[in-house]
Amino acid sequence: MKPDHHIIAEIIEERAHVLDLGCGEGELLDFLRRRKKAQVQGIELDEDQMHICVEKGLTVLQGDIESGLEDYPDQSFDYVILNQIMQEIKKADYVISESLRVGHKVIVGFPNFAHWSVRLSLTFSGRTPINDALPYYWFETPNVRFLTIRDFLDYCHKKGIRIEKRFFLGKNGGVRLLPNLLAQTAIFVISTHTKDML
Repeated sequence: MKPDHHIIAEIIEERAHVLDLGCGEGELLDFLRRRKKAQVQGIELDEDQMHICVEKGLTVLQGDIESGLEDYPDQSFDYVILNQIMQEIKKADYVISESLRVGHKVIVGFPNFAHWSVRLSLTFSGRTPINDALPYYWFETPNVRFLTIRDFLDYCHKKGIRIEKRFFLGKNGGVRLLPNLLAQTAIFVISTHTKDML
């Protein structure tokens, strides 16, 4: 299992209700269903990947998450997962807001564009970086935005979003010091402040 999937699986409690937005071929959902007895559902835009999910017996709808989650009631899931898609969507603020409405907690994972290898590549080669977290050439990348750990922290502060947990991953495991410089991938568990106001 991918390191980020392992962390997400550790976060999610047994028998949780989970919605994975941009679930790909459903590896994480399948694991959560089998090992955590979670009630899982996914949304995937790519038709081929959606069919692979269905062949695994997963409930996955074909759809564009940027068109909204209006069909889902408030707080209808324990967790909404936004893993490795934030850099690929145009209406990121809207998708996060809708995810926080639909889920009690939202798990956000993304590649850190401020990693030292990215900085060095831009500084010394003058080329768009390619590494384990960003494996695409500029002309084939699905990424439409460049997000850093510091950017996401600033966003949460500005929007009044609670950060409940944070995990930072490098090539060889967890990163504890200087994550904006040393982490290739970040995973955050976020929620709203609604409960604090009651």
